[in-house]
Amino acid sequence: MFWASYLLAVLAIVLAWPVPILLSRAQWPARSPFTAMVLWQAIALAGGLSMIGAMLVYGLEPIGDNLLAGLRSLAGMVLYNAPTTALGFWHIFALSAAALLTAHLVFTLLLTYYKIERQRRRHRELLALLASPSAEGAGTLVINHDSPVAYCLPGGARSVTVLSDGLMAALEPAELRAVLIHENAHLSQRHHLLLWAFAAWRQALPWLPTTRLAQESVNSLIEMLADDVALRTESKATLIKAIAIVASGSPGAARDAELQSGGPGLALAGIDSAAGTSGSDSARTTASRVSRLLSPQPQLPSPVRSLVLASCVLLLALPTALLVVPGLLG
Repeated sequence: MFWASYLLAVLAIVLAWPVPILLSRAQWPARSPFTAMVLWQAIALAGGLSMIGAMLVYGLEPIGDNLLAGLRSLAGMVLYNAPTTALGFWHIFALSAAALLTAHLVFTLLLTYYKIERQRRRHRELLALLASPSAEGAGTLVINHDSPVAYCLPGGARSVTVLSDGLMAALEPAELRAVLIHENAHLSQRHHLLLWAFAAWRQALPWLPTTRLAQESVNSLIEMLADDVALRTESKATLIKAIAIVASGSPGAARDAELQSGGPGLALAGIDSAAGTSGSDSARTTASRVSRLLSPQPQLPSPVRSLVLASCVLLLALPTALLVVPGLLG
């Protein structure tokens, strides 16, 4: 238990600082955005588990040889007023910190979800008054706005893609198809769930470099994934022109629409109402997407992708093993 707590602490520090910095600076994620997305999720989950687990295991070390035994002893102290003399000040402090951090993360996750859903509900009410059905197909609405704006509003069976008059007037048919395919990819791949999770993580721990770098990277990666779907049927030139036209719209108007929707958009790099993504981050994401399309690189070789995915499994398995395997390290 003693050594497990220190190993978990070291793992938490590594996943909170050097690993996300190195990954955010790497070039390969643009070549395999799905693999990179899985790795970011593994880093976030393993980092949080290690952070909480290190404090929990250290706090329980005097009253149990493993996590389960320690939890049973702690439950006896809490429920049956058993003596707590075995726990020193720092052990009680670590247990309290673990409980508070867990509660804080869960509460922030739920609060972020509530805020996003409230804004989406309000935006649906506005769309019911101001938008009209599009001839482009079911689930597509048009708003009367001169600036080129495109975004999707997640909501299960009520999900819609919203386009502006200005966008439809500026795009050729093939470019409009690329935009619609891109937005529908966000919905079908449920990118809004990733945005919600990483936005909540950043709000819960804004001082942690991992949270900012992860959110920015995830915003960029989901746009690349949606671009790849659009490229299955449309040409790169068509998609690049569509991105440029949407990005040339009024930033303020487009941002307002996105912030109300809480959903990812083509030009604004998946801005979510809870994400707090800045305009400069959106511009960087748009630039990276265009650069990726103009200078395409081959996908990572299959063995390399398999190695990265195996590393993701190992990242999740290591803190889990340190926590739950009875007497793993004494």
